[in-house]
Amino acid sequence: MLHTRIFLWLSLTLRSARSLSRIRSMEEPSQGPPSPGAVENGTGPCREERPPAAQETAVTEGAAKIAFPSANEVFYNPVQEFNRDLTIAVITEFARLQLGAKGIPIKVPGEKDVQKVVVYLSEQEEEKVEAKEGENLAPREQPRTAAVGEICEEGLRVLEGLAASGLRSIRFAREVPGLRSVVANDASAQAVDLIRRNVQLNDVAHLVQPSQADARMLMYQHQKLSERFDIIDLDPYGSPAPFLDAAVQAVSEGGLLCVTCTDMAVLAGHSGETCYSKYGAMALKSRACHEMALRIVLHSLDLHANCYQRFVMPLLSVSADFYVRVFVRVFTGQAKVKASASKQALVFQCVGCGAFHLQRLGKASGSHSGQVKFSAACGPPVTPQCEHCGHRHQLGGPVWAEPIHDLEFVGRILEAVRANPGRFHTSDRIRGVLSVVTEELPDVPLYYTLDQLSSTIRCSTPSLLKLRSALLHAGFRVSLSHACKNAVKTDAPSSAIWDIMRCWEKKFPVKRERLSEISPAFRILSVEPRLQADFTIREDANPSSRQQGLKRFQANPEANWGPLPRARPGGKVSGKAMEERRRLFQNKRKVPAEDPAQRAARLKAFPCKRFKEGTCERGDQCCYSHSYSGPGASDDASPAGCPVNPRQSPSELTATPGPGVG
Repeated sequence: MLHTRIFLWLSLTLRSARSLSRIRSMEEPSQGPPSPGAVENGTGPCREERPPAAQETAVTEGAAKIAFPSANEVFYNPVQEFNRDLTIAVITEFARLQLGAKGIPIKVPGEKDVQKVVVYLSEQEEEKVEAKEGENLAPREQPRTAAVGEICEEGLRVLEGLAASGLRSIRFAREVPGLRSVVANDASAQAVDLIRRNVQLNDVAHLVQPSQADARMLMYQHQKLSERFDIIDLDPYGSPAPFLDAAVQAVSEGGLLCVTCTDMAVLAGHSGETCYSKYGAMALKSRACHEMALRIVLHSLDLHANCYQRFVMPLLSVSADFYVRVFVRVFTGQAKVKASASKQALVFQCVGCGAFHLQRLGKASGSHSGQVKFSAACGPPVTPQCEHCGHRHQLGGPVWAEPIHDLEFVGRILEAVRANPGRFHTSDRIRGVLSVVTEELPDVPLYYTLDQLSSTIRCSTPSLLKLRSALLHAGFRVSLSHACKNAVKTDAPSSAIWDIMRCWEKKFPVKRERLSEISPAFRILSVEPRLQADFTIREDANPSSRQQGLKRFQANPEANWGPLPRARPGGKVSGKAMEERRRLFQNKRKVPAEDPAQRAARLKAFPCKRFKEGTCERGDQCCYSHSYSGPGASDDASPAGCPVNPRQSPSELTATPGPGVG
């Protein structure tokens, strides 16, 4: 009994000591609940384990400096700098437009000195008069000016639904004037913690508000007129389709909606059924797939907006690198929504020659009373077989058939970038892309390409200037497209285009005997051209952007560029390890090169035809089998005879014929 009591007492004592040490170890790191301000500033403890400072990377872009983990925990792609620069340029002009209507001018860094020089040289006396009038104004009557980094009470409310590191929102706060608030939202806790640190790092806590929520729920909670955002920016990883319904409801009247799509494989026609499930349209494989992708996204935005008696007006639509980017304004109006059906069109595309025709879904016509009458359109515009090559048509769409740019607004952006070239790191590319955009034919959807036209009829490719000159001589309009370097956007019908290509083929004939009678080339070239093309180069055939040598089409910015891997919780391999993975998985779906020893063993399974004919001079060095398998052996089972090696001497070429050779 005594021993039992001593054992129980020792057990209780040890348990008490262990419990006390455990409580002390738990109390030592935290001396009380941390204040929210300490956690926000990064000085207090955080539940999430932060990586050490050595694993973080600092990036400076524009006026912002951010830190993000080297591991792939929070998404960041440096190739998208052009996307962010262009967005800031668009939002700046939008703010100038919106606040200018309220009598509030904006002050953009770098523009003041330029404007002073222009006014001083041309309107020196007017400047003196205005200066005197400004001195006589009372302090309260002085015009208000919206500056960068300051809160404008009547300014714009911005939402970045998928902020990741917060770089875009921070750049908005530090580079765009006339903002009231910027909400940087992300569903990831790691991303929101990084946004808080970057906001404090850039001293924009008075403008940028970090938010952790589902972007759809956040936008659905701001449907009231007084709570809507003036600008919503959506740049997801992949398709923005899940966010479009909430976005068209949360943007204010006449507000700006900026959407990026990086799922170009779907939008370019590689999976038409997937494109329909996401955007409500069938994508086609064609040379104009990038512009068709833009028009599919605009159609989807307008379709979502129509459900709530709203409609979209495109300001700028750009296809660049591996994504498409659209900027639209959203308005409300039941009468204008009725016209949406006449703005959409189906695309009939020939699978043989690639000729396409558009069929509007609706028709808008004027009545005697001056009112617009809407009705169903009549069609189709094509016969069951293509009139040029006799092949069938594919049906795609619906797509947006109206202009995809507001040329007046694009001109304002272009003028601002030209006047302040040092504002953006990608100013040269912005100037080049927007210059081509202003040269595009606004009322001509889609385009052909030089290589498409020439490869269809198997002829040499004409130069861009000669083909453009031929179209201009024929009385048609023609332009380039920012979406494709070899694009030919013209209002000429497909019959006139093929007549011009027939005339070009007469200058450089193809061998008709090599063409199949059912091929598109044979059927197109079997018809004599009714239009005689003139390929004399005209001065107006060379667009001004090409003459100035602007950076219109960007070369690959860096190795392994493109849509980077999706951010993962906890991060993945990075740096050299990521490059090694890319190298290992490069061309993984292609058939690897065959090992020479395996190839030799495989070829030895086939009998040599030349040996059976008695003409093989390779002897034992022949790569095929010289063993005779009898009269039942198949001659068709072996490939062509083994070639003779010219380096071998005549003595090496002499071989004793095997059995069975007469």
